[in-house]
Amino acid sequence: MSGSTSERMLIFLLRISLGWVFLYAASHQVFVPGWSAAGFLEHTKTFHGLFSNFTGPVIAPVVSFLVAYGHLLIGLSLVFGLMVRVSSVFGILLMLLYWMAHMDFPYISDHNNFIIDFHIVDALVLGLLIVKHAGHVWGLDRWAEQQDFVSANSFLRWATA
Repeated sequence: MSGSTSERMLIFLLRISLGWVFLYAASHQVFVPGWSAAGFLEHTKTFHGLFSNFTGPVIAPVVSFLVAYGHLLIGLSLVFGLMVRVSSVFGILLMLLYWMAHMDFPYISDHNNFIIDFHIVDALVLGLLIVKHAGHVWGLDRWAEQQDFVSANSFLRWATA
């Protein structure tokens, strides 16, 4: 990662900020007994047919687990700068799903957001973190990349690049 100190600081702050957003979301899901994604998914509008499939009594606990611990793992990855490429890809997918779930086409969540809202902006920032190798900016990706077990594994090499 090259660039000026101000560019590196901005990349670092974006990574930490988005990490905090995911960790804060996880704190309301992982540590609250009985939390379920089903309540949110039952109230979708534009893609209700798609999302209502995930609210059944068998699948809802699985989806809730994946969402809660996905938030936790993405947040930890971004905060520590470890495997940022992987967490950013999953973060982008989550943001796009949330964007779809909030949609009442052409508005997103309310009439102040026409087609684009913070979910799209967050997804774009996560894409920037991938492109700028944000885990190498005061993160653990640079250290991990130098470890023998990482250099011997093609997936881990990609994940920490």
